[in-house]
Amino acid sequence: MKKPFLFSAAFALLALWASVDVSAQICRPVSERTGEAGCWITAHAALAELPQAPVFWHLDTYPTRKEAEAAKGPRGTVVESLGKVWLLTIDIAGWRPAGGARVAEIGPLPVNSGAKHAAQYMEAIFIPGMTAPAHRHSGPEAWYTVTGETCLETPDGKLVGRAGGSHVIVPGGPPMHLTATGTETRRALVLILHDSTQPPTTPEHDWKPKGLCLS
Repeated sequence: MKKPFLFSAAFALLALWASVDVSAQICRPVSERTGEAGCWITAHAALAELPQAPVFWHLDTYPTRKEAEAAKGPRGTVVESLGKVWLLTIDIAGWRPAGGARVAEIGPLPVNSGAKHAAQYMEAIFIPGMTAPAHRHSGPEAWYTVTGETCLETPDGKLVGRAGGSHVIVPGGPPMHLTATGTETRRALVLILHDSTQPPTTPEHDWKPKGLCLS
């Protein structure tokens, strides 16, 4: 008489793990979102020509989307993420939009000034233990961490991004492997400022991480 109950419980547990997918998170469009946890692409925008001076990622919040859209420049993108309206802009150090509340300025971003660029923005929500499979980017990746902690391993070692701590910036090119560490759910905004003639992300099959983020 207990077998149906055990089968139902096991099925429910498998369904829960499938919805969270703790072993490998691949970013998908936010329109395909089925739950909170995961990596969700909130916007992808071609950018006007980048300035010759070093460029930074500027993050500002606004009370409404209308206000953010009114303040947006040629390299700005408005997204609604993590319960706020954000104006995300690629520009020189010290740039400020009209109005809004400044949250962060992250950079300088290591880019090839002669290339055409696009910005892919993502919302990443990982519970501790979640990973992203090994991959590469065709331009720098940067994180703004709101809560939690994330460890990123590359062939050069590891970087750790924490809420309230230093921001993570990774040049394009090298392979990487990400793990949500610590005890709190990681919530972050992520930028890939990539060469617009190449995909922002490609899987990496020839490099294997050493497990530096597990130690």
